[in-house]
Amino acid sequence: MALKIGLLGLGTVGTGTAKILLNPAERSPLLQEIEIYRVGVRSLDKSRDVSLPQKLMTTALETIVTDPAIDVVVEVLGGIEPARSLILQAIAHGKHIVTANKAVIARHGDEIFTAAEEAGVYVLLEAAVGGGIPVIQPLKQSLGANRISSITGIVNGTTNYILTRMQTERGEFTDILADAQKLGYAEADPTADVDGLDAADKIAILASLAFGGRIKLQDVHCEGIRQVSAADIAYAEKLGFVIKLLAVAKREKTPAIASPEGEVLQVRVHPALVPKNHPLASISGVYNAILVEGEPIGQVMFFGPGAGSGPTASAVVADILNIAAVLKTSKDAEQLHPLLSCVHQHYSTIAPMSELVTRFYARFLTKDRPGVIGQLGTSFGNHSVSLESIVQTGFQGELAEIVVVTHDVREGNFRDALEEMRVLEAVDSIPSILRVV
Repeated sequence: MALKIGLLGLGTVGTGTAKILLNPAERSPLLQEIEIYRVGVRSLDKSRDVSLPQKLMTTALETIVTDPAIDVVVEVLGGIEPARSLILQAIAHGKHIVTANKAVIARHGDEIFTAAEEAGVYVLLEAAVGGGIPVIQPLKQSLGANRISSITGIVNGTTNYILTRMQTERGEFTDILADAQKLGYAEADPTADVDGLDAADKIAILASLAFGGRIKLQDVHCEGIRQVSAADIAYAEKLGFVIKLLAVAKREKTPAIASPEGEVLQVRVHPALVPKNHPLASISGVYNAILVEGEPIGQVMFFGPGAGSGPTASAVVADILNIAAVLKTSKDAEQLHPLLSCVHQHYSTIAPMSELVTRFYARFLTKDRPGVIGQLGTSFGNHSVSLESIVQTGFQGELAEIVVVTHDVREGNFRDALEEMRVLEAVDSIPSILRVV
């Protein structure tokens, strides 16, 4: 008996998913037992790059999530609503869920997974992070024997494309963003990408899976790449670094912060200077990569295309196959497979950024006069900030440009030092502040 699929959305990812399901030859034999039963679309008149019988199509999306014949609802609509409401309605009607919607999961995963557990259905989301890169199921299954210590990823292709071109062409952010929009690598409204919001959704999901606790998205520190300049790219190069937008989730012991386990997480998104010998330094263009560190495995990295019709559809169909396989072989339909389901209930404690200990890069514009470097050094010393280097690198007009790299320092101390320096008469501005991996 075929597993019947209700497909919500026939855009880029929905079309790619339908193409795989309609052409199962030379793929998993289990695909022969999966049927596209209904397809929900916003318009019946739109021309599409996939051939589906018109009788399968409907604009009445609710009829799909309530249809008793449908076993699995595949949500690839994107956005928050109506996706969230349709997912919850499908769960209430006993449907398993496959989704590529990181925004819904990051913001409403608590109610979705709670509802799924109560209903005894699966919610699988491999396609929500990293496009075609298999990372969700490996975290839940293949790496399940490990104590994960950190996840560091380049999880947004648009920003990685922009930063790669800034590095190779020495262009400015605004110019390359405009070109990326013309080429289709960036949306007309690039906010979610360039301000780090998309990456924050993804690292919240990965952190939840890796560390076994729910993540409040508002606790995820988020910075984008708008402030990264061609000058910063050039200085990073001279110092032996490249600049990447990193999504980081890390397990840390922080005595100053109370939590039931005596343990907190760092979960953050921001641009950073990455050493050229780091595994993520060579990830260029629209590609994504996710570096996982744990015990006993050490380091493993997942690399591949982070978006696109084919890659993302590959992940969607992989989730459908997982559900199909479990339903086909399960002797106890009332019991969810523990390596596929997501049942953790508590919220993880997230450390404030002021407690982060890391290195920093900062670029100052100052008046060109004797003693300025000494003044900066004194302010840093007043707040226990140890400097690796402080160098006047050149001029911008009549202003001297000074670049500072610190040793490991508590972020709160570093920010306090900067506040003291901002009011110095000799300091014109601090145009760039970046963390160093």
